[in-house]
Amino acid sequence: MIILIKILQTLLALSILILVHELGHFAFAKLFKIRVEKFYLFFDIGGALFKFKPKNSDTEYGIGWLPLGGYCKIAGMVDESFDTESLKKEPQPWEFRSRPAWQRFLVMSGGVLFNFIFAILIYAGILAGWGQSYVGNEGNSIYVNDLAYEMGFRTGDRILKFDDYVPENFGMLQIEMARQTASKATVLRDGDTLDIYIDRNMIGDVLNTPGMFSLAVPFVVDTIPPASANSNAGLKRGDRITAIDGTPVRYVQESRELLKQYAGTKVPVSVVRDTDTLTMDLQVDTSGLFGIITQIPGIKTKEYNMVSAIPAGAKLAFSTIGGYVRDLKLVFTPSTEAYKSVGSFISIGQVFPDTWDWYSFMNILALLSIMLGVMNLLPIPALDGGHIVFTIYEMITRRKPSDNFLIGAQTVGIILLFGLMILAFGNDIGRLLK
Repeated sequence: MIILIKILQTLLALSILILVHELGHFAFAKLFKIRVEKFYLFFDIGGALFKFKPKNSDTEYGIGWLPLGGYCKIAGMVDESFDTESLKKEPQPWEFRSRPAWQRFLVMSGGVLFNFIFAILIYAGILAGWGQSYVGNEGNSIYVNDLAYEMGFRTGDRILKFDDYVPENFGMLQIEMARQTASKATVLRDGDTLDIYIDRNMIGDVLNTPGMFSLAVPFVVDTIPPASANSNAGLKRGDRITAIDGTPVRYVQESRELLKQYAGTKVPVSVVRDTDTLTMDLQVDTSGLFGIITQIPGIKTKEYNMVSAIPAGAKLAFSTIGGYVRDLKLVFTPSTEAYKSVGSFISIGQVFPDTWDWYSFMNILALLSIMLGVMNLLPIPALDGGHIVFTIYEMITRRKPSDNFLIGAQTVGIILLFGLMILAFGNDIGRLLK
């Protein structure tokens, strides 16, 4: 069921984003009265699952069977269809190639523009509906995994800065360490400040290893559900569990393996309440849990109305765009080995939660919309970015590249894209095998 939910979320998200992107091209083509021959969700190689052509319309709408994208086939344009026969004919006034460069530039930029606008609208809706919540970095400690430990970090460290950059959002620590190309991290450990020098050759591992810096959650009681076996054990909000059967525990994470040993039994614990230390017996359920909800330190929330959410959504979108551009820079820097983090639809599916959650879905949808927009701006001939570069070249030099050149460039671009797809699927398969 979990896999099915992830697949459904992935297909729905990709379908929405492809439609939004292609609608951008479609809208500008229609605005300039350029004929659109096909508008398809997914590719229809060898036939379509569904298609129709409205009366008195030049456009065929449909759904293909290959869910690797979609397309908007514009008359007189060199694209992945390689329709060279139509290009041999005299240019017609309704064709893409007959239009001035500035119009062609807007048509090619339309998909990316719509992706970015869509992300802004989603973020604005999220901020207006849910507000913006995150765990602040100041005052919070990290709980490390093996990679973080290997790099020199220790559980309980408080990360103060990466070089001169002071992180604000705890949840962004790992990605910011990679993005900032920091040479060192300054941490507070047991009251002392020290520097941890970062091996940039490990950045690929940083990007590929989730959970380097989990929030070290102190075992402080927030609430005890009525259904919990410990609802009448005497615990109060603010109590801090410091030891389980004599074994000291600082954080919730440290208790998990320990409690599994006592599953289904009672265990003595030490509890600090104000200035007093108490001892009490708590029931461990069969899952190895106390059934206690602990306090999450440092949660910050900002509320927005419909008006203030729009500029805030735009700010968040542009910040995300900037962050993703920095991520791509790392990917194209071989020494970082960040190319190992490139993923396919498998990676996208793994990002979605195990259960349907609209808040998470909308956040991921906005991020994917930005990723799709930025990726399409890459100056690869088969992508929008390649067409945009050629159009800008024409606008500057007033010399239009020949159709033969564009066809050749398109071929090279598609080969590059297939290479990227092979890399992405290869990375995903390698991660699954591990």
